[in-house]
Amino acid sequence: EVQLVVSGGGLVQAGGSLTLSCTAASGFTLDDSTMAWYRRTPGNDCELVWKLTKDGTTEYGDAVKGRVTISHDGAKNTLYLLMRGLKPEDTADYYCVAGFMVFDPCVYGQRTQVTVSS
Repeated sequence: EVQLVVSGGGLVQAGGSLTLSCTAASGFTLDDSTMAWYRRTPGNDCELVWKLTKDGTTEYGDAVKGRVTISHDGAKNTLYLLMRGLKPEDTADYYCVAGFMVFDPCVYGQRTQVTVSS
């Protein structure tokens, strides 16, 4: 069973930045699997923020392209999502997923809430 702990969400002003972190519990190595961040905005579907598949393919969601930086600390088994130039429409529940979770990310993923004030 994959266990992830997500943190870093909160309230931020428009134009600001925020870093979310996602740490995998021992026994599961993040960089051995597909990793991704998704989000669900109020009233909308689950949408991709970023994904890295096991074959090395990277994909960014259209709404965040150019505003997102991903980093990974293997020693801490932690994935980071830095978002810049935040907009009120970035207000969402953000989900970190790994492995099988990508098949239904906003159901299986671990969530943190981000609210961007105008």
